[in-house]
This record gives sequence, structure tokens and C-alpha cells, in this order.
Amino acid sequence: MNMETSLGEESLKQRGSQDQYRILIHEDEKIQWRHGGPPIFDHVNKLFEEGRTKEWPKGSLEETVQNAIKSWEMELSYKTRLQDFKTINPEKFRLIVNGREPLSGEETLQIGSYNALLKSSIPDEFKYYKSEEETFESSHDIFRSAFPRGFAWEVISVFSGPPTIAYKFRHWGFFEGPFKGHAPTGEMVEFYGLGVLKVDESLRAEDVEVYYDPAELFAGLLKGPPASDSIKGNESTNNPTSGRSCPIAHF
Repeated sequence: MNMETSLGEESLKQRGSQDQYRILIHEDEKIQWRHGGPPIFDHVNKLFEEGRTKEWPKGSLEETVQNAIKSWEMELSYKTRLQDFKTINPEKFRLIVNGREPLSGEETLQIGSYNALLKSSIPDEFKYYKSEEETFESSHDIFRSAFPRGFAWEVISVFSGPPTIAYKFRHWGFFEGPFKGHAPTGEMVEFYGLGVLKVDESLRAEDVEVYYDPAELFAGLLKGPPASDSIKGNESTNNPTSGRSCPIAHF
């Protein structure tokens, strides 16, 4: 599972256009899309192509797995009805993150990929992100703001083929917008993880297990100073009495 397609993609595809990394986007005009039509992925595709560490041969197992998971995340983020999903078996689908209680397809669709991945059982005072306080929409807004160019995802290696596919993945993006009161650093934020994907005879996902360390993600996002401190610093910089001869230009 990945969070890639939910970031930096606010406008819609023109009918008939295609995406080379995600299948089945335009296969049915009756699909109910969350924003009225299929999304575009130009920004995150550019980030992916410029930053990936692996470029898999066309038709390889690694490319097939990578595109299948990108397609599933596309459906989860942008389709509103489970019946419109082509990449999963709706009756059997379960999502398990870091060994926690499984989520059904409907539960995952309701809360969204970010909240599903970031649910935690640790005490509230130690949580970096409280998924139970966020909606599908608010969670997407938070991470779209933090990563305006998107949060790219790639397969690093595949250890076994279907029906039980084990793989290693990498997620990365540039922290260029605010996150939960923390000012952006402009630096790359990345983390690695492992996944196990069980598929049926039609290669539809039945079980998805994801294992990763959320601290790797939040270490980069919490590195930025509190936004109030950043604002104070900018105000000081723009103050003629601050001793600086050239104020910072704001965009």
C-alpha cells in the first residue's frame, strides 16, 4: 500500500487520456469519482521518474507489482464505491498495517489511506498524528499541503510472485508545505517498508499487509520549526531594524 496518488493531484484528466503507471483509470464511464472524474498524476509522476532508484523492465514482475499497487491506491483515493474497484476482491479484502487489527475494504475506503496507514495504539500524548481525529478529506489535505509535488512510491525489490507477493518499497517526497504547525524544510522525506500482497486467480488483492516504521516519516515532518517560530523569524528578517540589509522574498 502507498499514499502516492493522494498528493498534489487536484485537477482532473481529460476523457480518453491515459496514465502509464496506473491501469483501469478510464475503463468505465459509470464509475463514481470522488472529484467528478479521473485524477491526473503529472506532478507525482515527474517526481517518481526523477527520484526513483529502480527502473524496471517493461513486463517484469517488479513493474507489474509496482503498477498494480499504484492502481489500487488510485482507486482507494479517488473512487467512492467499492463496487467500482477492479484491483481488489471486495468480499475478501483486508488491510493489515504493522500487525494491527485488519480493516475491511469498506473500512479502508471510509477512512482513507493515510488514516489507515497511520492508525496507532500508543497513548495520545505520544502520537505524532491522531488518525481518529481526521476524516478522509482532512487527512488528504494535510499531506497534500506538506508535499505539494506529491509523495512518490516505488518497488525496490520483489521476493516472490503470485499468489503471495512479498516486496520492499520506498516512499519519498519534498517537505515544501506546512505540516501540523511545523514549517517546511524543503528537504526530502523518505521511508522504506515491506509488503505482502495475496491475490486471487484474477490477480485481485485479497490481503494486503504493510510493515514500516512511521517514525521515519515523522522524523522529517517534525524537523521543521513550529510555524509560529518561522513566522517570527521572517518578521525579524523583514524588519529594517534587524540589522539585515536584504529582506526575504515571500512567495
